Amino acid sequence: MKTRIRELREKNKITQEELALAVGVTRQTITSIEGEKYTASLVLAYKIARYFNMTIEEIFDFSEVGEI
Repeated sequence: MKTRIRELREKNKITQEELALAVGVTRQTITSIEGEKYTASLVLAYKIARYFNMTIEEIFDFSEVGEI
């Protein structure tokens, strides 16, 4: 799943480690999400969105998920 996490981190001058600590995961988890190797859980997606003061939909691209 594509995300804007890297873009937002760089814009705000935040390291992967800083974001990871803020949302309660490891730096490797953030690396995996940014590299599209891991899809964040709903809870983690919510924490990341709240960290950037955005909605989940503004950060995560659900276009590949399909329609319900």
